[in-house]
Amino acid sequence: MTPALRRSQSRSLALVVAVAVGALAACTSDGGDATPAAASAASSAAVASWKPAPADPRSWAPAPTTRNGLSTIAEQKDGKLVLHTEHGDVDFWSGVNLGSTTPGHSPGELAISREEYRRWFTQMGQMGIHTLRIYTIHSPVMYEELKAHNEAHPDAPIYLVQGIYLPDESYIETHDLFEAESTKAMVEEVRDASAAVHGDLTRAPRTGRSSGTWTADVSQWVAAWIVGVEWDGEAVKASDARNADQPLHRGKHFANTADASPTERWVAARMDELAGAEARRGLSAPVAFVNWPTADPLRHPAEPLDLEDLAGVDANHVLPTKAWPGGTFASFHAYPYYPDFLRHQPSYKKAADPYLAYLLDLKKHFAPHMPLMVTEFGVPSSLGSAHLGTKGRDQGDHSEQEALAMDAAMLEQFKEIGLAGGLLFSWVDEWFKFTWNTLPRHAVVDGERRSLWHDALTNEQHFGLVAQDPTRTGARVAWESRTGVQRVTVDHDESWVHLTIALDRAPVAPVRVGFDVVPGGLALPAGAGKAGGVNDYALTVDPSKQTATMVVDGAIDPVKLDRLKAYVPEAGPDGWSVQRLTTNRSYLLPLTQQRTPAEFLEIGKLRRGSWDPASPAFDDRSTWQLDGSTLTLRLPWAMLGLGDPSSKTAVVPRNGEPVGVKVQDIGVVVDAGAGGTATARIGWDAWNQARHTERVKAGAQSFIDALVTVSR
Repeated sequence: MTPALRRSQSRSLALVVAVAVGALAACTSDGGDATPAAASAASSAAVASWKPAPADPRSWAPAPTTRNGLSTIAEQKDGKLVLHTEHGDVDFWSGVNLGSTTPGHSPGELAISREEYRRWFTQMGQMGIHTLRIYTIHSPVMYEELKAHNEAHPDAPIYLVQGIYLPDESYIETHDLFEAESTKAMVEEVRDASAAVHGDLTRAPRTGRSSGTWTADVSQWVAAWIVGVEWDGEAVKASDARNADQPLHRGKHFANTADASPTERWVAARMDELAGAEARRGLSAPVAFVNWPTADPLRHPAEPLDLEDLAGVDANHVLPTKAWPGGTFASFHAYPYYPDFLRHQPSYKKAADPYLAYLLDLKKHFAPHMPLMVTEFGVPSSLGSAHLGTKGRDQGDHSEQEALAMDAAMLEQFKEIGLAGGLLFSWVDEWFKFTWNTLPRHAVVDGERRSLWHDALTNEQHFGLVAQDPTRTGARVAWESRTGVQRVTVDHDESWVHLTIALDRAPVAPVRVGFDVVPGGLALPAGAGKAGGVNDYALTVDPSKQTATMVVDGAIDPVKLDRLKAYVPEAGPDGWSVQRLTTNRSYLLPLTQQRTPAEFLEIGKLRRGSWDPASPAFDDRSTWQLDGSTLTLRLPWAMLGLGDPSSKTAVVPRNGEPVGVKVQDIGVVVDAGAGGTATARIGWDAWNQARHTERVKAGAQSFIDALVTVSR
C-alpha cells in the first residue's frame, strides 16, 4: 500500500504477440469475453507498446548453498543482499509487486484466475522481470502456475518474495499490537504462509483470506520473506507505551538488540517463528519486515504533520542469529512525493534529488551490514493527483509514458546509489483503491462498490504496469437535427461518459455544454442565457484558444469536502468554480513557523489529445478532441458529480459533509451560439459487475529497458 492509501496493494516476438492478444481479451468479473472488435483493437495497441527484453544467455536458475545445515537460496552478505544463481550472485533485485484481486472485487476475494496468473507470469518473463513480490498468501492456483512457469523456463525463473500480511489490523484501534487474538491470528498466518509455499497446506473458507489445498512446492524459488504492514505511527507509539514491560525476544533465529522497542520485540518474534518453520524444512532465506517513511528510524524535524514522524520501527533492532544464514534486510515502501519532509527538510532541499538524498540517509543508517531494498516505489499514470512530489514526480497527473519513464529512472538510480533492489508498485491497476482527496466523494455508498468502477481522479487506482481499462457499453443517438447541432451521441463505461457532438459547421465561437445532475444549478457560463437552463457542471470549448474548461456550481464544489477551512477557493462572480483536486492542505512549517497555502490541481483545464492507445499521440489523461465540426468528449464520472456511477449515486457537499443523491439520468444542453442548441439525456443502467480489458501501458518499454540495464 502507498502512503495515500493509508491516509484516509522463450521471448520471441511471435510469442509476445500471442500473449498480448490473450492479455487484451476483454474480461468481466466472471470471466466473460469481449467483442472481437474490442479485443482486436486492444491487442494491436499492446503489441505496439512494448517488445520483449533481449534473451539473456546467462542462467538464472537457483544455485543454493548450504550453511548451518540449511539450503540457502539468498542471503545477507557483506552489506549486500545476494541471490545465488547459476550465473553467479545477483546483488540487485528488480521486479514488481502483485496484489490479490481484479476489477469488480475486493482484495479479500482473491479473485485472480488461473488463466490470469498464467498470462501474467508469461508476460513478466518476457519483460525480464526476475522478482515478484506478493503481500499475502494467494490462492493455490498462483503457486501452481508459478511452479509450472518456472519449470518451463528453468534458466529464467521468476523468484518469489512472499509477504505475510497482518490478518487482523485491530491494533490501529486498540493501540495494542500484543493483543492476544490478533497476535494468535498472525502466528497462524506465519505458519500457513510457510506451509503454502511448500505445497503443504489446507485451509477452510474464511472471509478475507485464501482457502483450498496447496500442493505446489515453490520453495526453491522463494528468495525472501517480508512480514507485516506499513506501521501506523500513532498506534505504534501507544502500543509501545502500553507494552513497555514486554521482554526482548531472544529466539534461535532472530533476536532483539537491547534497545529494541516493544513493536520491534513483537516483530522479532514473528520473524523468528517464520525462520523456525522454514528451518524445520531445511531452508533459509532473508526475512524482513515492512516499513515506510512514516515509521522510519530517522527523525524529521521539518515534517509538518506530527503523525508522520511520531514513532520509529528500526530493522537494526531485529537481527538474525548465526543460526539463520539467510539474514535480513531493510524493506521500505518509499515514494518520491510523501511525506512532506522530502520537500521541506533543509538537507534535502539542497540536494540534487531530495528523494535519493532521503534513501541515502536510510542506507547510511542501516550501514554497513544491513542492505536496504525499496520494495514499493512508483508514480501513477492518472488524470488525478493527490500530492506534489520531488522533481516533478507527483502522486498523479502523469501520462503513462511519463510515469513509466520516471519509474525506470528511479530503478536505475537505486542501483547507482548501491541499494539492494527496487520492486515496482504495481503489476496491474487496482480499481478498489482509494486516496484521501477523492475518498469523501466515494463515501456516499458502501466502499465495497468502489471496485465496480475505475475513477480517473483517484491516483491510487492507476499505478499498474498493465492497465485495466473499462469497456464501453455501446453508443446511442440522443439528439438529431438537420441544422445546427446535428447529432449528439452518448456512451459510457466504468470510467468515462462519452459524448460526440456533430455540428453543421466547424465552430468559431465557444461551444458550451451543460450537465444537469442534481436539483438546482446555474445558467451556462458567459451569459449563454435561458437556452441553457440550469446546470451543475459545465464545459466551455474555445476553438480560437484551443482550450476546454470544466466548471462546477460553486455551491456544490466537492473541494468543500476536503476540510480546507478558510482556504476553499472562491467561486467566480457567475457562481462557477474551475474543477479542482486538493493536493495539500495548509500547514505550519515547524522550522520556519510559516504557513503554507493549500495546493490544488486544476483538473477542469482539460487536456486535448488522443485516448486511443494505438495512436502515437496517446495520453490517457486526454478528455476532448475537436476535428472540424465534430467535438468529442470523454469526461470522468467524478467530474460530473458521481460518487458511484455503478449505483447511480451523485455526491454533493452539505455543511462540509458528503451527501448521496440518487440520479435517474443526466440532462445535457449544448449551446453552439449561432450554430444552434440541443438537449439530450445521458441514461444508463446501474451495474454490479465490472467489465474490463487488459493493456500493457504505453511507455512500458522504458521500464523493460531499465530492468535489462539493472540486471546486467
